[in-house]
Amino acid sequence: MTQQHQDERIRIRKAMDRLLAGQPTTSNGSLTVTALAVEADVHRMALMKRHSDLKNEFYERVRNEAQQVPETEKRLRETVAKLRKTIANQKAEIDELRRQVTGLTLASAVLTQQQDPPAVAKSEHSNVLPLRPLEH
Repeated sequence: MTQQHQDERIRIRKAMDRLLAGQPTTSNGSLTVTALAVEADVHRMALMKRHSDLKNEFYERVRNEAQQVPETEKRLRETVAKLRKTIANQKAEIDELRRQVTGLTLASAVLTQQQDPPAVAKSEHSNVLPLRPLEH
């Protein structure tokens, strides 16, 4: 581990402590990775990639010490709830469309049946012969 890497980790841990104590110095004080990166003066992607263990530790501490759900988890839960509602609505719509298809198919069959002339009327024409299946 390089000295710069170790310095970043120290700054991140100190920033965690300040944020969880409600004493931010450079960030807006929210309990997010973005605020942690600003507070630690570390690029957000460096925190996400090189120090992902500290990011996870931060979220765990937010849950345990601050008794809060991290913002990203809140947004994910909201998205999941919206998607579940959308799925339920789509299932109901699909069921209704299936009922309509069944009803329309039956109505079409009835109308088709009513439009066909009776078999007796077809046989009145002397020049019409019924087709026979081909024999193999």
